[in-house]
Amino acid sequence: MAGFNLSITAKVMPESPEVDLAKMKKAIEDAIPSNMKLNKIEEEPVAFGLVSLNVMLFGKDQEGGTEELESNLSKIENVSQIEVTDVRRLLG
Repeated sequence: MAGFNLSITAKVMPESPEVDLAKMKKAIEDAIPSNMKLNKIEEEPVAFGLVSLNVMLFGKDQEGGTEELESNLSKIENVSQIEVTDVRRLLG
């Protein structure tokens, strides 16, 4: 990934199992900061029908890190929790 030197994974937890995940995925795509590129979004069953979304991105190592991403994702309707679960430096 030219220009990107980080791999970032963020877990997005919906408020309830009734949340429309397709709408939430679209909102996540629209909320990605300009210094990051969405790689993919995977669904992960949690419990009792609740499904979290693992958002995988490529980013640039710069001041502020994942703050803008976390702020943008936390503003999405029906999101109860955001957690950056992994940040890795890409080799190459």
